[in-house]
Amino acid sequence: MYQHKQYAVFIFFVLAWIGGFVALAWNLLGADGPLMIFAGILVLVGFLFHGLTVKVDDKKISWAFGPGVAGQSIELSEVIEAKAVQNSYRHGIGMRITHDGWVYTVSGFSAIQLTLKDGTLYRVGTNDQKGLLAALKEKNVLIVLPSKVKTETVKPSNMI
Repeated sequence: MYQHKQYAVFIFFVLAWIGGFVALAWNLLGADGPLMIFAGILVLVGFLFHGLTVKVDDKKISWAFGPGVAGQSIELSEVIEAKAVQNSYRHGIGMRITHDGWVYTVSGFSAIQLTLKDGTLYRVGTNDQKGLLAALKEKNVLIVLPSKVKTETVKPSNMI
């Protein structure tokens, strides 16, 4: 069984930055109700989204944020191919739907793209692409290697 957890470094950075302003306001204004509620919400978000855990067992691949919230579980028999991909800034962090399918990520740009029999695409963020691909290959999931871009040489034109 494969299991790997990627910690949400970017989320921690943003929460610490916002937390600094909350601490400053707490110091200047005192501990009032709304400020305490907001600080509690920051702590709750940090707890719920502190990382992304990916698991591969004999029958399924699953992933979830933090202590096991907002995740997904897919039967390996439904996956027709998996490949290593690089997300861009437009994919963001967290859980969202994009033109590349569902994206689950907490930090960085490395991900694995899963294509299901019904055409659904999932991009699961990981900082262990090789390990996750090896675990999927061991469970007889087709691993697609990235295609190389074919470049053509352009012949100079004599027209001016």
